[in-house]
Amino acid sequence: MAEYRIDELARLADTTVRNVRVYQDRGLLAPPRREGRVGIYSEAHLARLRLIGQLLRRGYTFANIGEMFQVWERGGDLSEILGFESAIGDAWSDEIADYLTLGDLRDLFGKGVTPKTIKRALDLGVIERDGLRFRVPSPRLLHAGVELVRMGMTVASVLDIAENLRDKIGHVAEHMTRLVADHIIAEYAPGTVLRTEDPAEVAEAIRKVRPLAQQAVDAVLAQEMAEQLTNVMGEHFADAMELLNRERDGLPAASPEPGKRA
Repeated sequence: MAEYRIDELARLADTTVRNVRVYQDRGLLAPPRREGRVGIYSEAHLARLRLIGQLLRRGYTFANIGEMFQVWERGGDLSEILGFESAIGDAWSDEIADYLTLGDLRDLFGKGVTPKTIKRALDLGVIERDGLRFRVPSPRLLHAGVELVRMGMTVASVLDIAENLRDKIGHVAEHMTRLVADHIIAEYAPGTVLRTEDPAEVAEAIRKVRPLAQQAVDAVLAQEMAEQLTNVMGEHFADAMELLNRERDGLPAASPEPGKRA
């Protein structure tokens, strides 16, 4: 299970260190585990913090949120509650974030690293500012970009791919999550807040969803990539055959259609 210091926890939850401390003072967030003078927070804290943020943005007050949490926690086993919240907040990837300097990025991507591409990568969440360095949440994603650039793609084109993936996969993830959540809520909390006699079962159900979702996305992506690659290569060879036929017949090469490459 991932662990965070308060500044990283606040950043991941899109809030501030001050807010984290306020939520703790109001009893909405459990205190951290102490290691000397340093507070260590878990994925359960992150899940609770994100939930608080969602409820506040929907207009609920601290009192409303506190009352809901009291209903949730009343008579419950703390370890099961934390297990449930961890199941929600746990990272879906086993990747360990990496840290790179601007010089490291230039070594990897060459002249394609410009203020414009850096800003776009930050906006897409491919990299995150961390003082004078950049935090890389997904080294695998960055490595894929490096390999594509080495194959001849521009950094801008690679960021186009990242943006398209973020948009399309984001919609898929939202749809899948809502359907699964609706099923879990209908099963364990019809018309009311989830009761604490069921958190272990719900946590297990949520954890089972993760590999299934990954398998489904991988399978569909593989099928679509195979079909699209066949289509693209078919178009390429059809164009090549047409060109060869025109050359054989002594005809000039046809002008490309508007918007189509020559």
